[in-house]
Amino acid sequence: MGKPHPLLAGLAGRCPNCGEGHLFEGFLEVAPSCAACGYDLSKADSGDGPAVFITMIAGFLVAFAALITEFTIHPPIWVHLIIWLPLTLILSLGLIRPLKGLMLAAQFMNRASEARHDD
Repeated sequence: MGKPHPLLAGLAGRCPNCGEGHLFEGFLEVAPSCAACGYDLSKADSGDGPAVFITMIAGFLVAFAALITEFTIHPPIWVHLIIWLPLTLILSLGLIRPLKGLMLAAQFMNRASEARHDD
């Protein structure tokens, strides 16, 4: 059986090298190495990339839905708060892990590493 596509494995939270081991040790903490193949995951760093994409995706969806709701139904402000704040939280927490896995897998796939300038 061939290797899985790294981006699909990262999206599923699996090792981008073998697709078997877990990519994360906790909710967002990257495992030091893959338990299945031993691939070193400790150097992987997604930076702020997932947070930026989540801000754009969740922000667009919630803001657009809130505007449509406001212009069509005209609910009081407390209805907006009850609906859109929890939805924003749910979307953000639901997207952070798959997008972080996707960013880490993209690093693996493109063989990206931190720039070093040893002088």
